[in-house]
Amino acid sequence: MICDDNVKDEVCMETRDVLMKLKRDEISLEEAESFFRKEPFEEMGYAKLDSHREVRSGFPEVIYCSRKADSHLLDIFQRLYEENGEVFGTRASQHQYELIREKYPQVVYDELSHIIKIEKEGKELKGKIAVCTAGTADISVAEEAAQTAEYFGSHVERIYDVGVSGIHRLFHRLDTIQSANCVVAVAGMEGALASVLGGLVDKPVIAVPTSVGYGASMNGLSALLTMINSCANGIAVVNIDNGYGAGYIATQINRMAVHD
Repeated sequence: MICDDNVKDEVCMETRDVLMKLKRDEISLEEAESFFRKEPFEEMGYAKLDSHREVRSGFPEVIYCSRKADSHLLDIFQRLYEENGEVFGTRASQHQYELIREKYPQVVYDELSHIIKIEKEGKELKGKIAVCTAGTADISVAEEAAQTAEYFGSHVERIYDVGVSGIHRLFHRLDTIQSANCVVAVAGMEGALASVLGGLVDKPVIAVPTSVGYGASMNGLSALLTMINSCANGIAVVNIDNGYGAGYIATQINRMAVHD
């Protein structure tokens, strides 16, 4: 097991403790082997919790709450909280929040982004990610991206309602956007915001098409195609309404910038 900046200190310390105890003859070789032979996931019958995901990728497992059975969600939430001391879920309903709140009254729920979470106190947020929206109707997806990035340790600047129909609003916040390590552009309708931002910054732009718009927007397909076909350089595109995916990738980029 290799410990690096993206791995929790307690995971590294647990490994070192085992090795040091073996070195001091405080445990047997067989006991040390049993520690390292632990399965990298927890079998729950209906689910396999990936307890080593943070060791491999630097990010712990997150719960996609939508369509999960109540008993499954509650059990998974409990196991992840016991494992990590915090837990993060996306696409949660009000009913699911009330279900979890009965057992964990400290849980926080955001009705706009449908994020449900328990976070450790005193978390240090590093670097800078700019999350921008074309309109206020895109904020629910943008908040999923922003709160995901914050949960994973990134500082986020929110710059909302700066779409191309009033582009002077974007220029008013351009200094903040250009100083970020990564920019997330969230837009529905024709999705032009990503192209505009791509031509104004020297950092990666993650474009998030949303399902906001009238009939010909085709539930976000129009914005998706615009973003994929952008003539601006440095733009990557995630799936329609995938704020979580954008926040995750933005954090990866931000971490590299902070490390450098």
